[in-house]
Amino acid sequence: MVTTVTSSQLKIPPLENGDKLTRKEFEHRYHAMPNLKKAELIEGIVYMASPLRVKGHGEPHSDIMTWLGVYKASTPGLMSADNATVRLDADNEPQPDALLRIKIGGQSTISEDDYVEGAPELIVEIAASTASYDLHQKLNVYRRNQVQEYLVWRVYDNEFDWFKLEESKYIQLEPNKDGVVCSQVFPGLWLDKMALLAGDLAQVLAILQLGLGTPEYQSFVKKLSEH
Repeated sequence: MVTTVTSSQLKIPPLENGDKLTRKEFEHRYHAMPNLKKAELIEGIVYMASPLRVKGHGEPHSDIMTWLGVYKASTPGLMSADNATVRLDADNEPQPDALLRIKIGGQSTISEDDYVEGAPELIVEIAASTASYDLHQKLNVYRRNQVQEYLVWRVYDNEFDWFKLEESKYIQLEPNKDGVVCSQVFPGLWLDKMALLAGDLAQVLAILQLGLGTPEYQSFVKKLSEH
């Protein structure tokens, strides 16, 4: 995909994969490239996305957003976002595939210029495999910045990892005896892992509805409504 640069922007160097920049310079160059779809600053290095395939990214991304969207629609006081830029620290400005945050009393805020600042409680990335930087550089960045739960769908490995932050380390949450992974931060956010990997979105949403019917979820909703 070719990104055009107008004559008025010629004095601003374009972003290139591998550039080492400050966050301020990264944003400056990013804003000068309005046709650019996605670029991230991870540990001071620029990463730019290749064109995305349907089954390798587009459909999994859509399913995740549907799952999170249903949970958000049922739960007051939350915000979900798709490919929103997150200002984490001086060297890191990722653009995660999906995020879920508590609007009032949570870890993050929305800046005056409409960016997420600070760590959302939950982030999801759609990755190709374990070789992806989502499971290496990004994982360390999210852990260090206190993202409480980090989910990675490794599409070509046909695997789904759900990490929970405990004592500054990520531990992997395992499915219960019914094959369901349950969020420790967002009560009721239940995921039928095998149904998701099989493309059975109806079953994924059915299990989510069971999570929304639990007493733990109702207590969480009550707590959020008190803010």
